[in-house]
Amino acid sequence: MLWKRGASEIASLVSKGELKPSEVIESFLRRFEETEEKVKAYITPLFEEALEQAKKLDDKKPEGKLFGVPVAVKDNIVIKGVRTTCASKILENFVSPYDATVIEKLKKEGALFVGKTNMDEFAMGSSTEYSAFFPTRNPWDTERVPGGSSGGSAVTVAVQSAPVSLGSDTGGSIRQPASFCGVIGIKPTYGRVSRYGLVAFASSLDQIGVFGRRTEDVALLLEVISGHDPRDSTSRKVPVPRYTEEMKGGVEGLRIGLPKEFFEFELQKEIEETFKGFISKLEEAGCEVVEVSLPHVRYAIPAYYIIAPSEASSNLARYDGVRYGYRAKGYSDIIDMFSKTRDEGFGPEVKRRIMLGTFALSAGYYDAYYLKAMKVRRLIYEDFMRAFEKVDVIAGPTSPTLPFKLGERLENPIEMYLSDVFTVPVNLAGLPGISVPIGWVRGLPVGGQLIGRPWEESTLLRISYVWEQMFPHYEKTPPL
Repeated sequence: MLWKRGASEIASLVSKGELKPSEVIESFLRRFEETEEKVKAYITPLFEEALEQAKKLDDKKPEGKLFGVPVAVKDNIVIKGVRTTCASKILENFVSPYDATVIEKLKKEGALFVGKTNMDEFAMGSSTEYSAFFPTRNPWDTERVPGGSSGGSAVTVAVQSAPVSLGSDTGGSIRQPASFCGVIGIKPTYGRVSRYGLVAFASSLDQIGVFGRRTEDVALLLEVISGHDPRDSTSRKVPVPRYTEEMKGGVEGLRIGLPKEFFEFELQKEIEETFKGFISKLEEAGCEVVEVSLPHVRYAIPAYYIIAPSEASSNLARYDGVRYGYRAKGYSDIIDMFSKTRDEGFGPEVKRRIMLGTFALSAGYYDAYYLKAMKVRRLIYEDFMRAFEKVDVIAGPTSPTLPFKLGERLENPIEMYLSDVFTVPVNLAGLPGISVPIGWVRGLPVGGQLIGRPWEESTLLRISYVWEQMFPHYEKTPPL
């Protein structure tokens, strides 16, 4: 069964001529057909198109690091000629005229795109229930959420209808679903991967990242998509490491910081116990554990829910029914058209955040809210930098809870927002973060989060690589 193999293994077999790209896609297509009805991970499946492309590659000389490898893509990353909806009615029929930079890079390395995955509308949510089309289900228990906003991308990797996938992370949207679905999810340093072609939610926080079951696969995909892009002014000119080589560097002597503030939040007991087991295993592998303090981390959620909605209010002003996307019918004048289009086109969570952001930026409130939140953001960054003087990596649980039931938090936005209490500070500080599966509680996956210094994704991948030798989590498959 080819669909059980990882991206690196597939790429290696294809390059040696032992496998044809079409055989690979056919196997993943069969897996998609077996699993998709149960989990609803894709908005736009592209398996048939991928198979056509694969057949053309069958007789060609393999070129590129991902030649013939299937990749699923979150539906807020544009692919030329393919529908990009952001899981919103307002963009339901939008077909992109260009490729995102990450897509160009993957095409150059021979990757094949098998589908656009479901998400919370405009990446606003922590459960993939805010999609305008349908909720995605957690493959470990289909009555529960897969996390969000990149829930579809996490699920495709968990059920193995794709070996790797792309997501985006604004406040935990890769790491939290990775934790809920029992896969690896990495958010690189802000500026490591180009955002050109990523539909903007909060431009100073958004970052494209990767899901996979094996560290090697995540490292390979990250290596391909990273690097400076002149079309994205926030992309940095920093050399891209050979992640696939550097991940094998071992963990002997690494210092891991445990922030005492993380354990002052409400945390499910079984998650805390599983996390302690993870840390003691890393100590056995040669890591040193040090207590650190992040005193301002308790203000991360309030600061984030001022900064992110403010940027969203500005970024989403372009969806007005004039140039592209949905336009309401039956309006009296242009103002009426704007308001009806936005009222009918956006879902309740997107409207809530636009209103929060517009209020925070309005005259008379800017200093009291946005400016203050930006000052808190700086303090959070400085807390991390002080902690990194003593340690190499900071660790904590990825989520304070196990995956919750579908519908359980829809009526209580605050409870939903608190799902990201451990992941949001990482985005505010622009740091790299990875979630790795550290155990299962009552059949549900638990993730542990590792946070690195800026540009040091390699350190996180080293720990992930050593951990999976001790705890081969990738061998466990959801009981679909």
